[in-house]
Amino acid sequence: MSDQATMMAIARLVPEGSRVLDLGCGDGAMLDYLQTQRGCTGYGIEIDDANVQACVKRGVNVIQLNLDEGLAMFGDASFDVVLQIDTLQHLRNAEVVLQETARVGRTGIVAFPNFAHWPNRLSVLLGRMPVTRRLPYQWYDTPNIRVGTQADLEVLAQRNQLKVLDSFGIQNGRIVRFAPNMMAGTAVLKFSR
Repeated sequence: MSDQATMMAIARLVPEGSRVLDLGCGDGAMLDYLQTQRGCTGYGIEIDDANVQACVKRGVNVIQLNLDEGLAMFGDASFDVVLQIDTLQHLRNAEVVLQETARVGRTGIVAFPNFAHWPNRLSVLLGRMPVTRRLPYQWYDTPNIRVGTQADLEVLAQRNQLKVLDSFGIQNGRIVRFAPNMMAGTAVLKFSR
């Protein structure tokens, strides 16, 4: 996640001292912050070699793993919080990984670009795929293999019998509770089994 304010808004959802698993942890910035500022411990899961090296340089425990292969190495409720920040849209088995997030964590927090944000809707209405700060790629070179919305995320959680603890959006680092499906570039869902 490139936006520092958005990262901080999500980090505030993680209770101090939590044991955290960060799925698709990137360069480890979130886990580094949670460890140094919130007294958390845990691991990151990352597939990219350069990001794994960046995690090691930061002192973040990281396991190189393809999330589409599952989380069988972790037992039920092994972590207080499992994060999936800007990961879901890259996965082939998004529903399975969401289920695994709920299994290995007492609480799951998922955040991803909200395709229903009003600038995206306007772009599609004008006949073009959106290119925004939150969705910065052209349709032909995006690493996102799927797009979703705040509402889609809630439906997926319900379909998998997950208990939604909180659902909101984030725009410019601020939490959006009024019409987040339209008014926020990032969709966030906090849930448990």
